[in-house]
Order: sequence, then C-alpha cells, then structure tokens
Amino acid sequence: MDLQRWRLLCVLAVNFLFHGICHSEKAPDYTFLHDAVSAPAVSFYDYIVVGGGTSGCALAATLSRGAAVLVLERGGSPYGNPNIEDMANFIANLGDTSLNSPSQQFVSEDGVLNTRARVLGGGSALNAGFYTRASKDYVKKAGWDDKLVEESYEWVERKVAFEPPVLGWQSAVREGLMEAGVTPDNGFTYEHLFGTKAGGTIFDRSGRRHTAANLLEYAQPNNTDVRLFATVHKILFSTVGERRPRAYGVIFEDKEGKMHGAYLRKKAGNEIIVSAGAMGSPQVLMLSGIGPMQHLKNHGLKVVLDQPLVGQGMADNPMNALFVPARRPVEISLIQVVGITRFGSYIETASGSSFGYQIGRPGTMPPPVRGFVNVSLQGGLILEKIKGPISKGHLELRTTNPKHNPSVTFNYFKDPEDLRRCVQGMKTIIDVLNSQAMSSFRHEDFPVEALFSIMVASPVNLRPRHPTAAISLKQFCIDTVMTIWHYHGGCQVDRVVDRDYKVIGVDSLRVVDGSTFHASPGTNPQATVMMLGRYMGQKILQERASNKVKTVK
Repeated sequence: MDLQRWRLLCVLAVNFLFHGICHSEKAPDYTFLHDAVSAPAVSFYDYIVVGGGTSGCALAATLSRGAAVLVLERGGSPYGNPNIEDMANFIANLGDTSLNSPSQQFVSEDGVLNTRARVLGGGSALNAGFYTRASKDYVKKAGWDDKLVEESYEWVERKVAFEPPVLGWQSAVREGLMEAGVTPDNGFTYEHLFGTKAGGTIFDRSGRRHTAANLLEYAQPNNTDVRLFATVHKILFSTVGERRPRAYGVIFEDKEGKMHGAYLRKKAGNEIIVSAGAMGSPQVLMLSGIGPMQHLKNHGLKVVLDQPLVGQGMADNPMNALFVPARRPVEISLIQVVGITRFGSYIETASGSSFGYQIGRPGTMPPPVRGFVNVSLQGGLILEKIKGPISKGHLELRTTNPKHNPSVTFNYFKDPEDLRRCVQGMKTIIDVLNSQAMSSFRHEDFPVEALFSIMVASPVNLRPRHPTAAISLKQFCIDTVMTIWHYHGGCQVDRVVDRDYKVIGVDSLRVVDGSTFHASPGTNPQATVMMLGRYMGQKILQERASNKVKTVK
C-alpha cells in the first residue's frame, strides 16, 4: 500500500473514531452560521480560517471532518439575497454600494474600477459563474498531486457546477469562434483545451447561483462555527520560548464594534489559515506585522517578520470588450462559451437586456457593467482576456483599518507581450463579428468601427482617452482596459508561502487562496480556487493523521 493511500485511510479512521457517522446539513439551513455579535469574548479551535470565501468555504468544510474549525467572514450570508441568487440580477449585485453589500468597490492606481467580495462564498457570490478547470500544464507547474486535484475538482463539481443551456447568442458566438479559426470544437467540458468549448457554470437551469458557501454542505456541523460580519484586525504571534514567531490566535471585530479573541487549542498541528483573497490576505498579513519592515513602521505597526515580498506580484488579467447591439432578441446569459486561442487570449461573451448600452452613465457601477445599464436595448458583450498576465504590480496599506481597501497597482500592459495578446484577441473578436454565424444578430447601423468608437466614448474606467484609441488596437487596449475580477498574487508560492502554503519564517500559519498564484488558472479561476481549498484541506488532514494529532470529540 503506497504512502498516499495509507494517509487517506488514516484520515478516514480518525474521522470514524471521533465522529462516528458524520451528518451534514443542506444550504441555506446551516445551524452553524452565526452573526459575530453572538460570539464569545474568548473561544478556542483547532483551525481558524480567516475568510469564508471561494477557497475558505471548501477548506473549512474539509477540515471540519477531522477537527474543530472557526471561519471568520467579514461579510454576510449569500442566502436570501435575490441579487446574489438570481442570474438576471448580476449587474444589480455588483452595483450594490450599501454599507454591508456583497461587493466592496475599489479603484486601482491604474485608474481601473474593480470590486472585492464581502460575503460568505466570496467571489463566487459576485462573478459571472463560469466554471472551468486549470490546464494540465498549470497543475504540473504548481507541483500539485494529479490524482488529488482530480478528486478535489469532482468534489466541488458535485455541489456547484452545471452544464449551461447555450442558446441563440452563445451558440452564434461559439460558431463565430470556429469560423475565426479558434478550433477544434471541444463540445462541453470542464477541461482547459485549445479551441472553442462550452464550459460549466455555477448557475443551474433555473438561473439560480450556487456559491462556494454550498460546499459547507460537506461540513461536520458539530465541528463548524462560521461567524458572519467578523472583521479580523490581526493575527497574534508568540515569540517567547519559540525558535521563530508562532501564530496562536486572532482578534476580530463584530458589526457592533465589539472585539473578540479566537485562539488555537494547545495541540501540535493546529493552525491559522488565511483565505481572505488577493486583496485581503496580504492586507491581513501586513496588519499582523508580516510585510516590508519600513512600510509597516510607517503605519505604526509592530514588525513580527520583515518580509518584503508580501504584497508583491499583484496581477489582474486585463479585459477589453465590445458591446454589440442585436437586431433581434437575445437570451439573458453570462459566461458559457470560451475560445481558448494558442496566442494567449481567451474570448468569452455574455448577453441579454442587462447589457444594454448607455453612454455617459458615470461611476455608478464597476466595469464591465458600467455603462451597460439601459435595459431597453438588446445585445451582448464579447470580450477578450489575456492569460497570465506577465505584467505585475504591488499592494500597500492605505490605513491600518482592516475595513478600508488597500492601495493596489496592477501595471496593466507593462509587459509588451500582454499588449500583443490583447491586440490579437481584439482581432479575433472582429473576425467573430464578421462571421456568418453572427450575421443574424448584427445590426446594420453598427459597423465594427462604430462599436470601437462607442467603447472609447463610454466610461468604462478612469483612464485618459487618446484620439487614436478608436483606430489603433494597441491604444484601444490601453485606454479601455477593464477588470474581469481575476486578480491574484500578493502572497505567492515560493516567495511568501512554501509549497505546503505555510508562511515562510513563522509557524502555525498558512495562506490558501488566489493570493498565492503566479498566474490566473485556466480561463476563469474560481473552479481552481475552490479546488485548492479542498485539496489543501485534505493535505492538512493527512498531515494531521500522519503526525497522530488528536482531534476533537
């Protein structure tokens, strides 16, 4: 029997000995969801997960099968919110600027509007729903175990992934991609393959969203405590009698301003795991004293570990798009079809009344929805996103208030290869628009040149416009760049964390989320972010079992 199988058997044995036959609960009727206001002043757990997002939910659900887990989520529940649950309300969800909205908007130093999740389920409660796996090459470069990756993807897919209907508009774009040479036709698949395919979606056939919070259906209820509206201020470290700083607890604030302390039980192997996303995880580390020494001192923070690479390697895959008015009705659809080119650009589309075009709608919503809010005009958005990207930026604290957004610079198109890929992607979109497949939708009053001019004139970002942007694809890419919310980095593997996602230089602390990525996986990252939570949860439980760490009864 190989070591991997032996460890898995150990995990199963531990679960059986200490839990008997585990029972689960169905969303949204979890008994372990609580407002942080009701949390005790002091509590103890085997694992504390900072962030109940796309990775954190999968991680916590897995860990709870063998240990007591606390999840601290700064936002609320996705359940019962029609803006989150109904696909038709996608734009309204992103545009919600209320105090405790699921979407916390920010503007990067590049002048590109963006948003970060503030809700249980994380970005899976905000995004356009596309579900597709990372490439085999990505998995290999990450050093992940192929078999466990496959099992982890399947574990996720049983709860949240569906085959989309692919109706009129989506089918036409799919055929247009084929005409444009993005071949072969790979049918429906979750796999990352060159050519054109229909991928999965987290929206079921009734248009209802299934977020990463649904993965908590796998959780052991008696071992799971999820606290909502719980804002973590800092991680606590012990240095006395330790060979290096060891994380032992966190301080968090409830929505009424009361502070609480959550601590690790004094058992070997217990850990704090940060899963607060690419904006939140480096921010939490810095607020806890792990980061560039001088930057921390400038904010009056006590330095636990001088780690200049925290906040570095920030990247956001640039997106550019054309809105295409249609001369006949189109279905309401989000991302379902993708063309995976060999030159490093991914072509996707969304359609329906929610994407009607209106010039001069300033600043009310984040891109790519800003400016596309007139429900009276039918059409679709065809976009390209480049892989990678190669261009990198950085993140810094603005203040020491954990509720405030940090400052982030992505340096879109700093590397010329990123710009070349964008230009090639836009050329492919032009070919799709001129295809026979799209002819029944194309409006004769809007030639391709007019579509470019419309985009240049629309307020999709806060960047300056140049006169040549409507005629130069390079300038168009630079001037009209938007986000597709696939930003990552800040706590990268081999820089801030090791290959086991343990923070280098301290003990009992890991980071498990998209902040550890060097590049965005696949065409859309959410499947892999959820997979990573499950994958690392299994790895951690295997390590716990092999070290004969006792778990709670």
